[in-house]
Order: sequence, then C-alpha cells, then structure tokens
Amino acid sequence: MRRLRSDGAFPHEIGLFLGYPPEDVRGFIENRAAGCKRVGTWKVYGDEEAAARLFERYGKCARVYGEQYAKGRSVEFLAVGSARV
Repeated sequence: MRRLRSDGAFPHEIGLFLGYPPEDVRGFIENRAAGCKRVGTWKVYGDEEAAARLFERYGKCARVYGEQYAKGRSVEFLAVGSARV
C-alpha cells in the first residue's frame, strides 16, 4: 500500500501473491512488459507450455462459474471454502 500511495505505479511484484510464476513476474519487470512468449492471464516469459495449461484450466473454471452464476447461484455459494458448498 505504501508503494501504491508513494509513486502511483502498480507494484508488478503483486503477481507473486496472485500465483504467477516468479520467472514471469521477473521477466515482466525486467523487459518492461515487452518480448513475452505468450499472453494469457499474465504475460509469460518462462515455461510457455505450463502457462498454456494453466490458462486453459483458468478459462474452464471461469466458464463453469459464469454458467452457474447465470443460473442464479450467488457469489457466496460459488466462493471456494463456502460452508454451503
């Protein structure tokens, strides 16, 4: 929060907390977002095949959750760890 408030730039290291591979976070910072191997949920600088598999899994998850939400399931019900699941 201090960094966000101090210079207004987004701290790209937050990708580590979101589960992005460290080599991709490092590559993004060092290359200033240029020259990546693939673009999906994040920009890939490391293992392109592993990232492609994860992107596919994330896409499937988003579709399933979107379908359930469209059918009337609440966000609380869909939340991982919900006591109602």
